[in-house]
Amino acid sequence: MRVTIKSIARDLGISHMTVSRALSGSKQVNPATRQKICDYAEQVGYVRSSAASAMRGDPTAIVGLLLPNIVNDFYARFANALSLMCAEAGFDLVIHLTGDDIAQEVQCLTRLQALQVRIVLRVPAPRREGQAPYPVNGPDLINLIRTVEGETSRGDLMIHDDLAIRQAVAHLQSQGHSRIAYIGGAEALSSGRLRLRAFTRGLAENGLDIHDELVFTGSPGQRVGHECALALLDMDKGPDALICGGFELSSGALNACLERSIALPEQLAFVGYGDPAFHQWICGGVTTIALSGDEVARCAMRMITGEDTSVAESGEGITARFIVRRTA
Repeated sequence: MRVTIKSIARDLGISHMTVSRALSGSKQVNPATRQKICDYAEQVGYVRSSAASAMRGDPTAIVGLLLPNIVNDFYARFANALSLMCAEAGFDLVIHLTGDDIAQEVQCLTRLQALQVRIVLRVPAPRREGQAPYPVNGPDLINLIRTVEGETSRGDLMIHDDLAIRQAVAHLQSQGHSRIAYIGGAEALSSGRLRLRAFTRGLAENGLDIHDELVFTGSPGQRVGHECALALLDMDKGPDALICGGFELSSGALNACLERSIALPEQLAFVGYGDPAFHQWICGGVTTIALSGDEVARCAMRMITGEDTSVAESGEGITARFIVRRTA
């Protein structure tokens, strides 16, 4: 039999309004009575209804998270860390996967809105040309990694990797490399545009020419990274170094190099993106642009709870680090 406020009131011989106020922590209820009600509710296994709270206009404890996938090592680590932090803070985290598809993202946001979520943290899917913005009466949004023009959000939690990418270029130049290739996300993505800009700026700062045939951008997935890397390796005059500008793109490109038995860095200096555990031992250690999922989750949690508005107001975020290991 389901335990409700009315069943508790009936068992204790107290009005259901008194029980409701007591379980909501109201100070209008006598402390001794409130403790008696709370103790009995715990004894019989009462669980507060989020739906009922939402109908009363109370803010729910539900937080939404929209990710393209959780195959991506960074997304998986971030989601795990955020889930633990939400649980500790008394929030329920609901995760939806969009597959980087805008139609799926809108469906997910609609479902989360029906749950009366407190806020939604999302990695925005690529927008089609002329795509209408999400309705302003939807749930509050925090954008992660990417921004969306024309849509209102509570804030943007950005990854500042400009310096790390330029440091990677400078390091490769110092090692004598001049034909540096780049594989990054599509320029339709704000993150794709910014990372490509950082790469080309790094080349200019170090007196290097950009070789257009060595620059590949596309959908940020492992398959694209794999195919782009194979195209580079099949060139008659290919690159002597490669920088990756995305988590899954990096994994795909590294897999292509391993499949071709490319000696890193003897045959190709390689700089990955992200720092999954295997980066520390494969090929003697993969040089990479690293980012902490835990650090991003902590910052996101402060924005969710409203403890930190500086990120939203100033556009600040988390800074990536350039880590040099054997592959470069």
